[in-house]
Amino acid sequence: MGILARFKEFSVRPYLQKGLRSVLGEEKAVQVETFLSKADQKLDKILYGHLNQQGANYPLIRKIYRIAYWAIGLTLGFFLQLSTNFLWLTGGMPSIEDLQNPKLNQSSVILSSDGKEIGKFFTENRSAVDSSDISVWMFKALIATEDKRFYEHSGIDLKRMASVAFGILTGNTDRGGGSTISQQLAKNLYNTRKKEMRGLLYYVPVIGTFIYKAKEWVTAVQLEKRFSKAEIATMYLNTVDYGNNAFGIKTAAKTYFNKEPKQLDISECAVLVGLQKATTYYNPIRNPENSKKRRNTVLNRLVQNGDLDAKEAEKLMSEDIKLDVNIEDPNDGLGNYFKVALAKQIENWAKENDVDIDIYRDGLKIHTSIDSRMQIYAESAMEQHMRMLQKEFDAQWKDKNPWTYESGDEIPNFIETVAKRTKFYQQLEAKYDGNIDSINYYMNLPMKMKLFSWSGPIEKEISHMDSLRYYKRFLQAGMMACDPYTGHIKAWVGGVDFDHFKYDHVKQGKRQPGSVFKPFVYTAAIDGPMNLGPCDRREDKMVEYKWKENGEEKVWRPKNANGTFTGAHLTLRSALAQSVNSVAVQLVDEMKPRTVIEYAQKMGVKSKLDNVTSIGLGTSDVSLYELVGAYGIFVNEGMYREPILLVKIEDSKGKLIAEFKPKEHQAIRPESAYLMQYMLRGNVEDPGGTGRRMFNYNALFQNGGQVAGKTGTTSNYSDAWYVGFTKDLVCGVWVGGDDRSIHFRGSQGEGAKAALPIFGIFMNKVYTDKELGYKAGPFPKPGVKIEKDYLGCYSTGVEEIESDSLSAAEIDSILTYKNRFKEDTLIKIEKIERPSPARRLDSLRLP
Repeated sequence: MGILARFKEFSVRPYLQKGLRSVLGEEKAVQVETFLSKADQKLDKILYGHLNQQGANYPLIRKIYRIAYWAIGLTLGFFLQLSTNFLWLTGGMPSIEDLQNPKLNQSSVILSSDGKEIGKFFTENRSAVDSSDISVWMFKALIATEDKRFYEHSGIDLKRMASVAFGILTGNTDRGGGSTISQQLAKNLYNTRKKEMRGLLYYVPVIGTFIYKAKEWVTAVQLEKRFSKAEIATMYLNTVDYGNNAFGIKTAAKTYFNKEPKQLDISECAVLVGLQKATTYYNPIRNPENSKKRRNTVLNRLVQNGDLDAKEAEKLMSEDIKLDVNIEDPNDGLGNYFKVALAKQIENWAKENDVDIDIYRDGLKIHTSIDSRMQIYAESAMEQHMRMLQKEFDAQWKDKNPWTYESGDEIPNFIETVAKRTKFYQQLEAKYDGNIDSINYYMNLPMKMKLFSWSGPIEKEISHMDSLRYYKRFLQAGMMACDPYTGHIKAWVGGVDFDHFKYDHVKQGKRQPGSVFKPFVYTAAIDGPMNLGPCDRREDKMVEYKWKENGEEKVWRPKNANGTFTGAHLTLRSALAQSVNSVAVQLVDEMKPRTVIEYAQKMGVKSKLDNVTSIGLGTSDVSLYELVGAYGIFVNEGMYREPILLVKIEDSKGKLIAEFKPKEHQAIRPESAYLMQYMLRGNVEDPGGTGRRMFNYNALFQNGGQVAGKTGTTSNYSDAWYVGFTKDLVCGVWVGGDDRSIHFRGSQGEGAKAALPIFGIFMNKVYTDKELGYKAGPFPKPGVKIEKDYLGCYSTGVEEIESDSLSAAEIDSILTYKNRFKEDTLIKIEKIERPSPARRLDSLRLP
């Protein structure tokens, strides 16, 4: 009976015949049926014509053949379906490109400007290595344990599969699994069980399992066609998960033994191969006894395979596993705050330029501008000062809460308000449909937490509400140092501890800058239409501004920090050095706030600035990042270079993907930049300058070294700032509470005391380290002719100082400055005059 003839047995045949006739017509339908009948007869002859139809067992033999042909056909059809994924029944398969160029998920390495690895980005911590960089015992142990017939099969070991099947039927589970190394590699490389690879049949019990196993078989055979056995074994060792976030042999060797893969001995290789069976149960850190037993099993397999002498194996089995644990974490290394900013920059760049890269999987080499040594110094300086400052802050407040109004009264329900902004509160609110009783219960339920402290992490039973009260008492800080000539950021510290305080106070956080904003006012006055110079004067006097708001008359009378006005006619240098509010406000009023805003924007400030006269006192929020970039203009002849972290990106093989240069433009005239540099030196050099504490850091003043900068303190001591620079570097520091209402009670919260010391400690370390290549010295002479008078108005009054006029510290500082003048300095030392009484009053200052 032919194939088509057997079709008569099915009731659907009449319907098909009827359908053919209705579509093709009677005549053509008959022709088609005749053609198919003849084709069926020919096919029947091909398939069964060689059989003896007269034989007694012909029907049985024909039936067996028919079953075999159907099996072959179904198998071919199944694999055809796998390759074509018709109607998305079986899901996707690795493409030819995927097979020819298999891609491992590798960690991307962050490199400093001095060539040090300072961190990684990864979801799987893996770094691929070549076979020549792996101990030969790793390969021997792997093959002896996981795939003894590795060199005898072509990806699928049918003999082993049959053995495993027999073991399952007889209850003998010691025969191991049926997967070859090639099959396991196929699973590791392409994850044929992931969601994207699943088809509709995946969700059918048994069939789904058979489909993904078949995919691994097909992929394994394809891999065997394209790669040598050595390459397959190496790729396998590079893909395996060894537990403890260690992926690949290089990371595993470092994690468990702190070695390179080539340095592993026989026992260590046996541990790592044994670990692959169950990364938790046989983990040498968590379950050392289980790991030892599994290691000994691997050693026995090496003996059975003829790779290891029995006596040597017995000796190794008697020894305990010797670990040198070095578990890596994504937050290991330096500068975790800047890593967040770096990741965001790369991701934004890739999106804007339509570049397909993944920093967590592509094994990139990310070159940054950070100097690892300077980053260490920055983190150390912050820790050193903030540890001490926190003690002073706690001593000031003692048992009282530091969140208060300017009147000193505690803000009611402050913590309750903060709690509502937390993620935990919002999750509870969603879970319990806003039920306050349930939310309050869980917010006040004690649980074990690991808390930050300056003496080290502490574990404590504490509720979420109490943890908020605990953490809100901590001062925060941010710091950034930059090369003004290249725009390269050399150090970035966004907070006091990244593990517990993720918020970055360098670029993410914005606060009122206070007096560190005044240089923008003076720059606008000197470089802008007013065309003033350092020797121009303004009276330190009370001024008032009136306006109407909702029909009500308002009056603003800005005050100096000490609440008094001297009446002195101060030079602009003195007014800036002493941070006199009245002069800054007068200058803003004369040239209008819009001019100051335009100059701030030209100098790199992108934050929104309010068009009000008080802008001169730093009332609009800006970031530390913006301020450091802007101050670099004063060293770099008026040229603005946007600070950058990212220098270049290379792929895993070292091929350049992209290089990055800072955006730049001429922000102000070179003469104006030099004059502002000169004026900001007065903050450190002049009597009454708010930055005179800088003389505590001697390394900065070696070889006639000079420092310029500005302190800043906002209302109620909520924010303390210092932004300063030498001839080589610009550095900025911010210190304050998490919220503006958290602050010091008194002058310890001034920029000169709370922020400047971090700058000083850091710079002192930098200029002490000769290997960094920085050498203290004076600012370079101006590259252009300075037309405006700036030296003729200077006086310090050293010769006739009376002992009770200035403190001993101030006298020492002035004499230190005097001794740094060189013979070719335009000022004649013998003609320096004693300050007038009005000038002495200039020392009343705003920090």
